[in-house]
Amino acid sequence: MKKIYAFALFSILGIHTIVAQELYMPRNIKAAYNKGTRAMDGKAGKNYWQNHGKYTMDIKVDAETKIVSGTEEIIYTNNSNDTLRTLVIRFVNNIHKPTAPRSGSVSEDFLSEGLNIKSFSVDGETYKVDSKGWGTVGDVPLKKALHPKTKARVKIDWEYPLSKQSGREGQIDPNSFFVAYSYPRISVYDDYNGWDRIPHSDRAEFYNDFNDYVFSIKAPKDYVVYATGDFLNPDEVLQPEISARLKKSYNQDEVIHIATAEELKNGKVTAQKDWNTWKFSVDHITDVCFALSNHYVWDGASVIVDAKTNRRASAQAAYNPTTGQDFIHSVKYNINALSWFSNHWPGIPYPYVKTIAFQGFADMEYPMMVNDSNFGDPVFAQLVQDHEVAHTYFPFYMGINETRYAYMDEGWATTFEYLIGIAEHGKEAADKFYKTFRVNKYINDKSAEEDQPIISMSDQVSGAGYGNNSYGKASLSYLALKDLLGDELFKKALHTYMDNWNGKHPIPWDYFNSMNTGAGQNLNWFFQNWFFTNNYIDLKLNYRASKMANFPVSVQNVGGFAIPFDLVVTYTDGKSDRIHYTPAIWKSNQKVASVTVKNNGKAVKSISVDGGIFMDATPKDNTWTSK
Repeated sequence: MKKIYAFALFSILGIHTIVAQELYMPRNIKAAYNKGTRAMDGKAGKNYWQNHGKYTMDIKVDAETKIVSGTEEIIYTNNSNDTLRTLVIRFVNNIHKPTAPRSGSVSEDFLSEGLNIKSFSVDGETYKVDSKGWGTVGDVPLKKALHPKTKARVKIDWEYPLSKQSGREGQIDPNSFFVAYSYPRISVYDDYNGWDRIPHSDRAEFYNDFNDYVFSIKAPKDYVVYATGDFLNPDEVLQPEISARLKKSYNQDEVIHIATAEELKNGKVTAQKDWNTWKFSVDHITDVCFALSNHYVWDGASVIVDAKTNRRASAQAAYNPTTGQDFIHSVKYNINALSWFSNHWPGIPYPYVKTIAFQGFADMEYPMMVNDSNFGDPVFAQLVQDHEVAHTYFPFYMGINETRYAYMDEGWATTFEYLIGIAEHGKEAADKFYKTFRVNKYINDKSAEEDQPIISMSDQVSGAGYGNNSYGKASLSYLALKDLLGDELFKKALHTYMDNWNGKHPIPWDYFNSMNTGAGQNLNWFFQNWFFTNNYIDLKLNYRASKMANFPVSVQNVGGFAIPFDLVVTYTDGKSDRIHYTPAIWKSNQKVASVTVKNNGKAVKSISVDGGIFMDATPKDNTWTSK
């Protein structure tokens, strides 16, 4: 097997020797590379595979009983080379069961009985499945093994109650519901871990296959349904004027009210049947979800997301007219985000037909939807919505295993949140927010949890370590690499990674290898520094007063991370020079950087090291001032 190397030069008796340093790889990851399912150039290997489900679902939401029930058929294809003797069924909403593992206490309103499977069959053969004993993952031993390259037809009838206390899903108010993770699904079976049996907790996020979906939602009269995918039958469930406005919004930049609060109140929005069945479909996506309400205002517009084809994406919002002040601007926020992400960072056209912002409590992303709080602060609300829409690319466009590697999606969403924030509010405001909310807590907490290597599996890191590894530290690593490579080369490398793994299941080593290939250089010294160490951010300026025209300055890297920094030289005449150093300065020596500064014949008043958003743990030793 080829190895990943970071190269360093050592002088031994005057002879320069190249010493290879292999990035750590768990044994199961090494096995995947050995089997050829993953390749050292960053691409999926010649033997790569992933399993696939084709889901057909009919779901009903009873607004009185708060029961969600459904019938689904899954055509599951085993593309692996393994014989599967068990199906692993995942139902995330069993997190509401009293026996479910959680990171903290919950109220009684959060608890429910969980999933009740009423019937279960495989290829027409009935199985007796007692789901009452299940957690978020349950095993169904197969009567007939599923051989490689074959399919099974799985049918499930099920029901579960919507929790009264809404977290990522549940009851938003007595007549508004966000219905996510709402169907039993076949868990991921992959090339490096086999069945994904990690129990879901309230902190963890998700890992799903790319599946195809055709689904319907049966909802009571006057309830509007918002869902992932193409809306197939607007003329059947909406009154003509509302359907016409929706279609108009698909092709115009200006925001319009598709349905107003008054129209909803007076029964002028949906077809006036006791029940309406809303139909949707979407292929090659990791999940679907939906929401419904009988009193939320419905806004819409659209924006061109692909200038080459003039393809538009719909931007919609649904919100309570009395408590959703932030959401009045939500469609405009969405239009701006879709356009900016498509054309700047990551610079890949938004891949879906729409995005919908639904007022809830989760501040959480879903394919084509976000469930966001009302903050009463338009600037903060826009930033949160930007962050959640940025997740379109990671983990949905790229099928990230968020449960194990949360930094592979949260770190990127945090990075894109910062970059779009500069465009929206200016660099000073974006820097301030980033330092306050993404870095400050991490850099000022000296506990051992904060310094766990980023590569640590997310489901095995404690609260403080989980949050900062996933968000702030990971984002800083991506921004440091951007500074190292420069925008043009960084984008080329990023696009190499995204092109390699769009619609697949990348792991951290696929990212490392893809970035190396895309950048045309070996960056493993950088990845070793940022992902595999207990480093933190702490620079120290070492300088003695000098009258030389070219005077030496050394910067000690106490914390160890390869970060960019500015050296700010201020002269007695009040003028100053700011000299920028990229993380490349740490490549040959990660302990100390020695530089030479020209004083231009002026007397120096002070010298300081400024890391900007790379906040220093001990800033007091970053400045020298003339006495």
